[in-house]
Amino acid sequence: MDPGRFIIPERQWAKMGPHCLGLKAHPGRTGGDARLFLEAVFWVARTGAPWRDLPTGFGNWNTVYRRFRDWARAGVFDRIFNALSDEPDMEMAMVDATIVKVHRAGQGSKGGLSVRL
Repeated sequence: MDPGRFIIPERQWAKMGPHCLGLKAHPGRTGGDARLFLEAVFWVARTGAPWRDLPTGFGNWNTVYRRFRDWARAGVFDRIFNALSDEPDMEMAMVDATIVKVHRAGQGSKGGLSVRL
């Protein structure tokens, strides 16, 4: 993957990086590129695609899925969320459905085909 195409900004990665597992500074087995792995997880979450459809640029889908499962069990995503929660990203704000007007057809008004006898 092209590093210029990452969706995780540098300032957020600086907060996320220390919470990742398998860094070279940690004892034991080191994982692959943690940032690329998180980009793969975000790709699956963003697209809603199954793990098997993960583009090969992110690595083997099964390896990525197993690493995701291990991180979830270890609470890594909770720690990352807590590290980032002090600075919310309002770029992608949600719209409350109570303020969105629905078209007449969506409100149950009469419409559609009418057959006259």
